Amino acid sequence: MKQFLNNAGKIVILGIGNEMRGDDGLGSVLAQELSKLKGKNITIFDGKTVPENFTGAIKRENPSHIIILDAVEMDELPGHVKLVFKEEIANYSISTHALPLSILIKYLETTTSAQIMLIGIQPKEMDLIDKISPEIRKSLNKVLKLLEYSLN
Repeated sequence: MKQFLNNAGKIVILGIGNEMRGDDGLGSVLAQELSKLKGKNITIFDGKTVPENFTGAIKRENPSHIIILDAVEMDELPGHVKLVFKEEIANYSISTHALPLSILIKYLETTTSAQIMLIGIQPKEMDLIDKISPEIRKSLNKVLKLLEYSLN
């Protein structure tokens, strides 16, 4: 993560997820938690289930780096965290939002000069439940610590 953020100017973090679908809400929850971080070079968006609605705001930020946070089906144990680079996005099933993440990333690539990375967490439950599973909560805390460390 530190290597990806080396020489970062403006960093945009985009959380994606549906909090009404259990672990699918993890990107949104992470964005809300990270919004407590203060920094002039960090902007955080909670894209919920419509991250494409934030592309204009992201472009206006003129970021050097974009980090996307989302649930990713990787056929791993629940809570597994992976840093997924843009070239690998097509290899994974991404969350439940309508627009494929690969299209969103392609659009951001063509309209910004930012480097883009996805932090994916393997979900356990994505049914209509109201809580994030304990395994995912542990991973969220690890990712929060990683980002807080990397962004300072």
